[in-house]
Amino acid sequence: MTGSDSRPSPYVLEPEPDVLLVHLRGPWALASGVPPTGPVMAGLEAAPSARRLAFRADGLGDWDSSLVAFVHALAGEAEARGLQVDTSALPEGARKLVELARAVPKRPLGPSGEDDSLLARVGRPALAAWATAGDALAFLGETVLALLALLRGRARFRRVDLLHAFEATGAAALGIVALINFLIGAVLAFVGAVQLVQFGATIYVADLVAIGVARELGALMTGIVMSGRTGASFAAVLGTMTVNEEVDALRTMGLKPVEFLVAPRVLATALMMPALVAYADVMGLLGGAFVAVSVLDLGTVEYLRQTQNALALRHVLIGLGKSLVFGGIVATTGCYYGIRCGRSAAAVGEATTKAVVMGILLVVVADAVFTVLFHVLHL
Repeated sequence: MTGSDSRPSPYVLEPEPDVLLVHLRGPWALASGVPPTGPVMAGLEAAPSARRLAFRADGLGDWDSSLVAFVHALAGEAEARGLQVDTSALPEGARKLVELARAVPKRPLGPSGEDDSLLARVGRPALAAWATAGDALAFLGETVLALLALLRGRARFRRVDLLHAFEATGAAALGIVALINFLIGAVLAFVGAVQLVQFGATIYVADLVAIGVARELGALMTGIVMSGRTGASFAAVLGTMTVNEEVDALRTMGLKPVEFLVAPRVLATALMMPALVAYADVMGLLGGAFVAVSVLDLGTVEYLRQTQNALALRHVLIGLGKSLVFGGIVATTGCYYGIRCGRSAAAVGEATTKAVVMGILLVVVADAVFTVLFHVLHL
């Protein structure tokens, strides 16, 4: 009654008083395609007294997933019409596969059935962002409490984890921080020289580099580098632990994951960032000096003396103060997305990406807020 024209029908309909029997026969191969269910549905309409759909498999040959797909589709259409479906006569393997397929709800491919107005399209992401913000604020509160407990010596964590965090956020980051800030200092000197040379004021390149690096760019670039390096590392490590259910195991043992995993990383990053920024400031000044001496033909002693005159202590302290906040932002963001990671391998990648993007965004926003605040305070 159905199937391709080049081969016999893979099933025959056998109407009975209260049941429509689908007699399966011959081999079922996916290469031949899945037979349509239309003829069976037409048979049900032709037998209005049928209340049940059943199968016979005594003539069934070799079969594969095409049989499962056919029975699954047919069962869905029959149940939609209020009919009972009896698969007890199918081979055991096929019957279990059909039951498994019917037990999994169909996944919607799009937002069908939902309000698709402009207000709804804007409102759904806004509500999701609001929920995420609330969750992040709660996580921040837990982190602050864990840090206070750690400083009082009451937090439960492994000291070796704290030492590893110091190493990962300190000595291991010196190379990339030095390279980035040396180049930033060199670029800043080049940019300043393009304009200052027109007024015969090339010596003030030293002022531009010294204040720009110590007050702004040293802390900002180090924060961005640490977000892409350390924040991503924290998110990947904690995300993998979440996927492997190690975080759940800590809760089962009575340990607080925020105290055990998050607090040492946040503390180590926040404490190491000022040291990294001080090192970054030195490398930025060296980058500017290299360009000034080798390209702009300024004397080394002259350049260093001008740098000393321009670089006030408040500029250095402002940069170091920013770095403390940037370190907390980077570590907290990475740990948040790691702890809140999903339960799949793909979720770890998504958490790492979100940690880097949000970490950089928050560092830049915090730097902008500090800049406006210091301008208002005339610092």
